Order: sequence, then structure tokens, then C-alpha cells
Amino acid sequence: MDKREIEELRQKVGCAAVLEKDGWKVDVKESTRRAIKYRRDGNIIIVIHEGRGWFDPLSPARGDVFSLAEHLGADGFVEACDRVADMVGFLPKAPAWRRPARLKVPGSIAERWGNRLKPRSGSRAWRYLTDERGLPGEIVKQAVACDRLREGPKGSMWAAHSDSAGALTGWEERGPAWRGFASEGAKDLFRFGPARSERICITEAAIDAMSLAAIEVHRSDTLYVSTGGGWSPATEEAIRSLAKRANARLVAATDNNRQGDVYADRVRTIATDASAQYARLRPCAGDWNEDLTGLAKRLENS
Repeated sequence: MDKREIEELRQKVGCAAVLEKDGWKVDVKESTRRAIKYRRDGNIIIVIHEGRGWFDPLSPARGDVFSLAEHLGADGFVEACDRVADMVGFLPKAPAWRRPARLKVPGSIAERWGNRLKPRSGSRAWRYLTDERGLPGEIVKQAVACDRLREGPKGSMWAAHSDSAGALTGWEERGPAWRGFASEGAKDLFRFGPARSERICITEAAIDAMSLAAIEVHRSDTLYVSTGGGWSPATEEAIRSLAKRANARLVAATDNNRQGDVYADRVRTIATDASAQYARLRPCAGDWNEDLTGLAKRLENS
């Protein structure tokens, strides 16, 4: 098979087809149109670049459709080409997205953020955070005062990501029927708490960061951050920068699952490289918001 034939196969067969044929299923709740998460037997593959690329968030593995075929068991590149060729014409099922695709992104990141209202007591985003996610009103109020939150569409909330200089880079989007990240935005870190704190708690979602702050009664010595459910190069660089400050203590407060443990190991490596202190803080349930809502229910029933 020559280079032209290989390139034609690469254009005709996407990573989604390879995964679906191999029995993987889309996790719609954890997916966005630009990053579709597939699961099978506790393993995860995320398809990116409009189906032409993929990566395994639990390992360094990544690549194109041929490397994916090898990752799934093909014995070498020749067998991977044969497997991909067998799928020409196969169309995987399209995920049933809960929000229609946006045809055009209006304005810059800063403009779009600035055009949105801040959550206020009784607003839809406020009710989503306090009623559905169980966050104390005082925590939401503090996050709003720090300009960390905005009202998103249809009762969702936006939680700002910013770089070490404080510049807005994007935002996490969470709502009753939607989750994603700002189109054209870049993940860095959601930051909640004193910027110069020595203790840095690293979570996987802004709602988890605020939930942990509520559980810990918003410790004045702690900066609560979120990676936004991913681990971009900018995110890693931001955590490395935090680890270099004097007397830094990195706390891996990631989810209580395999992916959370993988992220915690990455935090530990960063702490070791920077000679910073390290600790693993694990929620009792799957994540810190589940712990917070569970605690509230126990208090109601006591």
C-alpha cells in the first residue's frame, strides 16, 4: 500500500468507526463536539480533530486512525492498514447532542464573557449551583465577587479559566443538560481563593473546586483550582508554575477513580520536580460535589 492509498484511507475512515466496530460506546454526558469520549471496560479513548485524531487520557498513547488500530490490538502497521481498510463505508452512529451546534462564535473570548451577566440570588445559574449542585450561597457569592462566574445559556453557568497573569483564557460550561468548554477558548486553570496561597488543591471541575472549598469552609491558606476535566500543556505549565512558589504544597484533589489517580500521579511528579510538598486528597464518593451533596442530605436527615 503506497502513501497515496494510506492517505485516502485516513480520509475515508475516522477513529470513531474503529472504536464503534470494536465495541466502544460514546459517553455523551462527558463529551463535547470537539472531544468525544468513548468507554469500554473501564478504559477511555477521546476522539479529537473531527474524528481524525485520538488520545488515551490514562496513558501517553495518541495518534491517528492507524495508531488507534494498533492500540486496539493490530499487530503492526500493515495489519492496522488492513483493519482500517475493512471499515471503508462504515458510518458510526452520531452522538445525540443535547445542544444544537453553534454556527458562528460571536466576538472574542473577553467580549463574550463581558456580555454575560453575573449570577445573582434567584437567577437560573444561581439556582443551578445552589439547588441542583448544593453549593452554599456564600461560596457562590464569593466566586461571583472574584469575577469567576457568569450566567450561561439555559440556566448554565460559566466558570472562568485564567493564566498566571490573570488573563481570561476560556471557561467551563456546566448546566442541567449541558457540559463543555468555551469555543475558541483555551484550558488553563479555574482559580478560586487567594492567588498567592501556598496550599493549592487541584480538582477536575470548577464545581468540584468550589465544593471542596465549601467542605473545607473555604480555608484562607488555599487556592482551589480546576483543570476543567482535561490536562492541556497550558494546564500543566500553570501547575508547574504554582509548584515553584516558596513553601508550595500541591494537593491532588482529583476524582476517586482511575482517571483521578492518573492525574494525581501527574501532580505528584510535578511536585517532585519542583521539590514541593505533595498530598493526595480523595473524595469519599466519585467527586467533591457528590461528597458535598451527600453531606447536606445527612445533615437534613440527622
